[in-house]
Amino acid sequence: MHSSEILDIAPLLDGGELLLTGGEALALASEDRRVAYIHQLAERGVAALAIETGVALPSLPSLMVSAAEAAGLPLIELRKVVPFVSVMQAINSSLVSESVSQLRRADEASHAMAVELAHGGSLDRILAVLAGITHAEVALASLTGVTLASAAPENTVVGDTVGGSIPAPQEHARLIRIDVPVRGILAAQLVLRVPADEDENLARTAGKRSVDILALAMLQRMSPGLREVAGAALIRAVDSGSQPWRLQQLASAAGIPASAPLAAVVVRSDLSQQLRSSVEQLLARAARFHASYVDNAELLAIVGLAGDAPEESRQRLLAALLELPAIDGMQAAVGPLATGISDAPWSLSEAKLTLELAASREKSGPGGGPHPVVDAEAFAVERLSVQSLDPDQRRTFVRQQLGALLDHDAQRHSRLLDTLAVWMDSGCNTAHAARELHVERQSMHQRLRRIFDLCGGDPRTTGRLAALHLAARLARLS
Repeated sequence: MHSSEILDIAPLLDGGELLLTGGEALALASEDRRVAYIHQLAERGVAALAIETGVALPSLPSLMVSAAEAAGLPLIELRKVVPFVSVMQAINSSLVSESVSQLRRADEASHAMAVELAHGGSLDRILAVLAGITHAEVALASLTGVTLASAAPENTVVGDTVGGSIPAPQEHARLIRIDVPVRGILAAQLVLRVPADEDENLARTAGKRSVDILALAMLQRMSPGLREVAGAALIRAVDSGSQPWRLQQLASAAGIPASAPLAAVVVRSDLSQQLRSSVEQLLARAARFHASYVDNAELLAIVGLAGDAPEESRQRLLAALLELPAIDGMQAAVGPLATGISDAPWSLSEAKLTLELAASREKSGPGGGPHPVVDAEAFAVERLSVQSLDPDQRRTFVRQQLGALLDHDAQRHSRLLDTLAVWMDSGCNTAHAARELHVERQSMHQRLRRIFDLCGGDPRTTGRLAALHLAARLARLS
């Protein structure tokens, strides 16, 4: 059971929860966002959604009701003020005895799997113990989706597989995914398909209790994790700026060519551990090779690029990162192209700097918060300036170039600086800048005439275009 007003809550849930919400966020959301909210919760396997209606949200929107019915998500309307704490306490109390029974059976499963492991049983036989107790179809899959081992309850036929991948879910079956780390490195996922008439909570509890047994079995049976462990050590060395010989040594152990082109990736989120599985799967698809490491709220990675077209490969990586789950507060940056592992520390530090610069620029400019994925190359001017000029020098330069414009904005409460920056960022394309700023083209021309008056003429004809563009970008970082 969980209560939240956050519309992007689905990635944070395990599935099977009763979700309570007061409806305030839904009242302010668009119809499309409400429907997407329903779909995301249904895909996550939430047991039911209870919405309190009232002044902010007088009734359940019909499109939400239709979407919930189509997705099979039970939707409950609370027409009076409901003390969520009391509801949670009552439900939790009624579940205590059932939870105790589930924990006991999960412990029995874990013990039986340990016995099977001690007697030299294969991964398939170990999973068969879990399948027999949970009555679920069970598979252990690599991060790329390839099945490493599988089992099904007795008298059950496992679904067809294609190319060794995980079989498609049975109709009405609930899908549970549990990460399996080996020595702290995510190595596989345990996938359970629970039939509609079986206990999903038991399957989830037993699956989580079996993680350590499966990790030990993987170490004993498959010797996994050597490259992954070396990869994690490599990322830590890159982050600390180790000597090139040390990076080359670790890269070799991690199976990474020392001279291959690569780029660093930084993902910042309070949910970095939960994001890791999604990031790993994405990188496995988009990169020639990769290594990653999670440190608190920061996921760091180096990604191999195509040797014949590294810049195109890097652009594909940027596009792939946009597929990550939309989680509030998540930020990602791709560092500049590095020609080998020795340049990886530079690419990583530039990616981190880019995140800081993006946050500063977006806070002072139009559009609200920072974009979720940013490109270090789009901040090349800012990176060079902050590394080569101290703050006083930057402020002096900005003042020399844009003093009259800054004074006008301060006195008139206008935003001509933003207009100038967007116009220059668009290649001095007036129509494109007008669309970016959501103003009429005639209004854009009027703003530009006023800007030119304050800046000593049209910069395209005065030779000051580069200086004004640099000053405008630096001013937005202040």
